[in-house]
Amino acid sequence: MAIPMSYIRPSKYGVTEKKKAELDALTAQVLNTQNQVEQLQAVVNSLQAKTNRFQDDLNLAKQNKATASANKLDLVSITQSVTDLLASSNIAFDQMVLADTSAKKLAAQMNEVINKLIYSAELINKLGNLIVRKKALNPLISNDLVSMIATAGNDANNAVALALVALKSTFTAQATSIESEATAALELTNAIKLLEIITGKNAQGKPSTRISQCLTELIDEAHTQAFKKSVQAEKALQEVTEQLNAAKAQLSKTQVKLNSLQTGLAAANAAALAS
Repeated sequence: MAIPMSYIRPSKYGVTEKKKAELDALTAQVLNTQNQVEQLQAVVNSLQAKTNRFQDDLNLAKQNKATASANKLDLVSITQSVTDLLASSNIAFDQMVLADTSAKKLAAQMNEVINKLIYSAELINKLGNLIVRKKALNPLISNDLVSMIATAGNDANNAVALALVALKSTFTAQATSIESEATAALELTNAIKLLEIITGKNAQGKPSTRISQCLTELIDEAHTQAFKKSVQAEKALQEVTEQLNAAKAQLSKTQVKLNSLQTGLAAANAAALAS
């Protein structure tokens, strides 16, 4: 329906009320679209920062995976070395006396320290898994907390690696002590204990009742968890990257729309001023 001429009144610039309403509507569209662009830009910025954090998490997870794999290979080598040492000690054991009291005390102290290390690492791994699960359910959990427990898990892996180095040193010392008949019995005893700590089995090949978790179980678990966390970190990065790409696409589309509206508004204003 056409608007009656009596309802069309020229404005200060000769723009009719209808044209003014159209300009106002177009201006509102421009402002609304500009607001959408700002909101989408904020989303893109947030997702970009999140992507960067997830990339750092993935890099750390890959480092932990490499460390866990190296620890596992070292453990295989050490287990074979200790097994060979035990076999050699058994040959000499028939002619040797039992280890002296001080050496037994030293072996017991080593056993206690390593058991505490295994227990501590086990607690850290369990706590880390719990926090990761809670983080998945509650995004409000601090990223710093997740990062801290990941660092603690990495430190635990490093501590295990240091324990392996200590075991290597112990094995080297025992290998040289075989030359002395007086230390042959100690060598045998410690070899049995080391093998028990590593494999969780006593000299008879039965499960040990003295330790709660052997190094093989701990390192296997760390290896499994490291690979699992690497997969999870990679998946999380992929998901947030997809979200970022989608947000960027939406932002680009809205920016094109805004440019079009701004061009149209400028043209409309120019036409109104020229009328």
